[in-house]
Amino acid sequence: MKKIATLTLTTLLLSSLTFGTAFAFNDLDEGQTEAVTALQDRGIVSGIDSEHFAPKGKISYAQSVQMIVKGLDLNMDLLRFVKKPLASDSFTNIPNDAWYADAFITAHYNGLEIPKDVNPNAIITREQFGDMLVRALEKKGNYPLVKMFIQIKDEDQIKPEYQGTLQRMLLYKLTALDKEGNFNPRSELTRGEAAGWVYNAIQFADAHAEKPAPTEEVAVTVEKISDDVNKVTLSRGEKPNSGYGIAINNIRFDQDGQAVISYTLSNPQPDMMYADVINEAKTVTYISSKYKAVAEPAMTIMK
Repeated sequence: MKKIATLTLTTLLLSSLTFGTAFAFNDLDEGQTEAVTALQDRGIVSGIDSEHFAPKGKISYAQSVQMIVKGLDLNMDLLRFVKKPLASDSFTNIPNDAWYADAFITAHYNGLEIPKDVNPNAIITREQFGDMLVRALEKKGNYPLVKMFIQIKDEDQIKPEYQGTLQRMLLYKLTALDKEGNFNPRSELTRGEAAGWVYNAIQFADAHAEKPAPTEEVAVTVEKISDDVNKVTLSRGEKPNSGYGIAINNIRFDQDGQAVISYTLSNPQPDMMYADVINEAKTVTYISSKYKAVAEPAMTIMK
């Protein structure tokens, strides 16, 4: 019985090791395994089959946008649209039902500056991918940057609109020049290079991630004015000077009986003088007594 149990345990162990390596790509170049595996685990990249990633294969514009948007976790959570955005609103060659349409929409509203007439099936160049990647990375935060200029031997081959972002890409150490000091901006990017660049960008963003600022609570108090009207006060509490403010942007009356009061906060400006007098930062509005007042921070409205 003991021998059977031992044999079973050994069999399971060997099976788990085999299973763990069954889906490892066997065509990766030296130094690519960590990046590709990490992106694969996050669902950002996949191989052409279970054993091959094809790192020397080319990557299309559509695949690039999808990889960058997913890799840097770009989204539109803080945007509110008057109507649902479509790819055709911003691009002439992106079908609204294409598998990559949502990625292009997200990229557009995150400022990746993709040409309106972009061909999604075109092979992307190193400078095009690098520009998008840096813009996506910089949407994640404000990063420290050493004020220095990196000499690129083939700088004259870089389009002027990409020179700034590619300099920052090198300073962020998302990639490096080749041994001759060239960036090779017009060369077609490979799948392996793209995975490495995106992985480095994710690592950089994670290393410099800032803890989110605590959300300031805004108190909502309701005072009956009449049977039909209530006075609603939004307050930030007592503040050390008059530089702290709160303003109501709009009120949305929902069918569930809630009056959602959208507000924005303002804080003292460093170049302004304020009297050091304790002041309650508050604002007032009036609503029908039929509604329950709730407050929420204002969102950016996109048309």
